[in-house]
Amino acid sequence: MQTLFSNHIEVITDRYFQAMQKHGFDHLLIPAGSLLEVFLDDNKYPFKANFHFLSFVPLPNIHDSCLILTPGKKPVLCFYQPIDFWHLVAGDPEGYWVEHFDIKMMRQKDEVRGYMPSNGNIAFIGEMVAPYQDDDFDAINPMGLIHEINWHRARKTSYEIECSSRANQMAAAGHLAAKEMFYNNGSELEIHLAYQLAVGQNESELPYSSIVGLNEHASILHYVNYEAKSPSEHRSFLIDAGARYNGYAADITRTYAKEDNEFAELIQDVNTAQMALNEKVKPGDSYIDLHARYHFDVAKLLAKYGLSSMSPESMVEAGVTSTFFPHGLGHQIGLQVHDVGGHQANIEGDTAPPPAEYPFLRNTRTMEAGQILTIEPGLYFIDSLLGDLKNSEHAASMNWSKIESFMPFGGIRIEDDILVTASGHRNLTREFLPE
Repeated sequence: MQTLFSNHIEVITDRYFQAMQKHGFDHLLIPAGSLLEVFLDDNKYPFKANFHFLSFVPLPNIHDSCLILTPGKKPVLCFYQPIDFWHLVAGDPEGYWVEHFDIKMMRQKDEVRGYMPSNGNIAFIGEMVAPYQDDDFDAINPMGLIHEINWHRARKTSYEIECSSRANQMAAAGHLAAKEMFYNNGSELEIHLAYQLAVGQNESELPYSSIVGLNEHASILHYVNYEAKSPSEHRSFLIDAGARYNGYAADITRTYAKEDNEFAELIQDVNTAQMALNEKVKPGDSYIDLHARYHFDVAKLLAKYGLSSMSPESMVEAGVTSTFFPHGLGHQIGLQVHDVGGHQANIEGDTAPPPAEYPFLRNTRTMEAGQILTIEPGLYFIDSLLGDLKNSEHAASMNWSKIESFMPFGGIRIEDDILVTASGHRNLTREFLPE
């Protein structure tokens, strides 16, 4: 990792320095972020670091530290290490990354002011909280500079790719533990805890709240309730859960059937479609087209399983497939689960919104070498959406008794993290979770 990080910090620093010079800034302050208290309470919200800070410093938990960038100089890291007997305090900075920073230790948060530049144009990127004050900066969150950085962030360095791969390896271990607990008739909470234990991260350390849905709960796209009691019958299981390595996220989804039945066959068909989509990932191609292609896959599956008498072309044209696949095919991923820049058209920050018929598509950028994208097709039986379809002009073309037979299983989603390479792609997920 030492060589990878050295190359990474050179690339990242150059990106920021060029953007600063282009937009007229002599210095840039990037706070890690602060622990924020709950309103009228002394408890604090889980800490989530500023991703601009994490781009440089591979420590997701050092709140109230700060990075100061000045072109031509080594980045200054103001490292917050308070005297505190209530909480765990960050240890001394050590490891392969420290040589790239001029590290200043701080016992008090406001000591950062002693290291802030006293001349030149100073920009600030982050959340404005104490000890920073608006009038100390020439620009706060300047969007021109931020757009430029966000545009470049889609292309990952070799270090970032390695971190993402290791996050996938960690998450894969969790998925295998969760799968075993499902087949042992565990509750949603037991499955969730088995996942965390195998990954080695608690809820606040994971990149997002794990989705652990048994039976009908698999039809709730962001289900995070974790019932403690096992259902009377285990029919199906959907888990969408990730992990972090040095701040970089993995995002993996799998679906399982308890019995060898028609729903199990449908899972395998969605999995086959997902792997076929993965094979289409290559630089220069359209992610929007890939999303549209899967809608035809959904239509073919609806026809294959006798759920609709319409032709696949008619189902897609009429929007029937959106009832069964309402979300987008995936998104950019990196330091954020839904990485910024997915709707960015150019370095200036102009937007490329999704097509009107696919409003929830999170990525419209042309696929480029260095991007890491999720490919997550699904097929669901969602009561509210089916209700709308039942009241539409296409209701007579649907096999409602067959649809109702699938509803107790909830739905299916299969998701991998895919690196776009110069010649095609690399599946970061199936290197560790082939099924």
